[in-house]
Amino acid sequence: MSELPFYLAAFAVVLGVLIVVHEYGHYVVARLCGVKVLRFSIGFGRTIWRKQLGRDGTEWAISVFPLGGYVKMLDEREGDVAPEEAHRAFNRQSVGRRSLIVAAGPAANFLLAIILYWGVFMHGSNELLPILGTPPNGTPAALAAIVNGEQVRSVDGQPVATWNDLRWLLLRTAVNHASADLEIVNERGEIAVRRLYLAAAGEQGWEGDALERLGVVFFRPQLPAVIGRMVEDGPAARAGLLPGDHVLALDGRPIALWHELVLHIREAADRPVRVEFVRDGRTMAVEVIPETVTERGLRVGRIGVAVADGEGAQREVRSFVRYGFVEAGRKAFGETWDKSVFSLVMLGRMLTGEVSWKNLSGPVTIADYAGQSAKLGLDYYVKFMALVSISLGVLNLLPIPVLDGGHLMYHALEVVRRKPLSERAMGIAQQIGISLLFALMAFAFFNDLNRLFSG
Repeated sequence: MSELPFYLAAFAVVLGVLIVVHEYGHYVVARLCGVKVLRFSIGFGRTIWRKQLGRDGTEWAISVFPLGGYVKMLDEREGDVAPEEAHRAFNRQSVGRRSLIVAAGPAANFLLAIILYWGVFMHGSNELLPILGTPPNGTPAALAAIVNGEQVRSVDGQPVATWNDLRWLLLRTAVNHASADLEIVNERGEIAVRRLYLAAAGEQGWEGDALERLGVVFFRPQLPAVIGRMVEDGPAARAGLLPGDHVLALDGRPIALWHELVLHIREAADRPVRVEFVRDGRTMAVEVIPETVTERGLRVGRIGVAVADGEGAQREVRSFVRYGFVEAGRKAFGETWDKSVFSLVMLGRMLTGEVSWKNLSGPVTIADYAGQSAKLGLDYYVKFMALVSISLGVLNLLPIPVLDGGHLMYHALEVVRRKPLSERAMGIAQQIGISLLFALMAFAFFNDLNRLFSG
């Protein structure tokens, strides 16, 4: 509960920036096309702040419901227009100009994503290297004979520099292909190709962690469970454990490697753990009560110990990745394009039933991810904002009446018919669009609550 204000603030910043950018796109292009803008509002409903600015006296406002915004333009269909200003009405513009104004909102979101990615790629960040761990038995990665410590160089010929690159390329490839060829290099410098079959990624309608179903896990040094540094007065120290103790079992379950110890302790939040270990040739046992901490929204246990240095412990698993101006721009455009296309493909597969509608997220999930990314660091938060900006752009281009895509659909029909749709037809379409949008929002909110209460 103590983190709630932080999560809400992180969400509010993302939402506020994306709404302002989207509506400002409409505003700027409307002004460039000579259309008079009457109102620029962030939010809907009762106005809580307003101010008139500019030569046209445009009213800038903030309203009580902040999940959206709008730009109100001079329009003869919505009220009386003075004859001397008729040429500045939205409805008097050519279909091309009207389409430009409508498309400018989503375009602004895509442009923002490009700028954000561009900045992050130029600034650089510490990224996990694409080093693979031992896959669980029976998974596609295990069947592909992947070995702990192998580093991926490319996926189907596309270079891989970071773990995030690997995750993204595998997800994108799994949507349309049955397999992917991973070029890997092992710790001896030997290069090989592993063919990874991808059908398991979508077995549950893409719900949950697709990489986990493929058995693609991050590298774990094969280190014995020997305690090294300890937190002074931590749970392990209070229980009597000492550096050099070799842990044999936890709660009666044999432990061979350090990562097994870590996983067991993480799952033991709020309950005591019996630790059997060897010290100076003698087998001993103590009871440790892990302290509970919140990590990425999950409650996990910790006992305040680190692994003793050993062979493999010093392997570098992170790298500082930075791109030059041109390369960062190229990568930013590519990232925005790829994620836009991927979003459309996944939406299409939701409609055909190939992808579960449980993947649809609403404001609660977005707020949770906003808070988590902000806690991880500015680069993660900026990347998250770019991703949500892309999603907002794609969503607004869907051909649903009341959305920008719906208006573009009206304009396309107007070109084909050589005349605008009737007011009655547009009114009916608007009602259908509002109903669809509310149904979509209700379903997304239901998914949020389901995740919140069922985990």
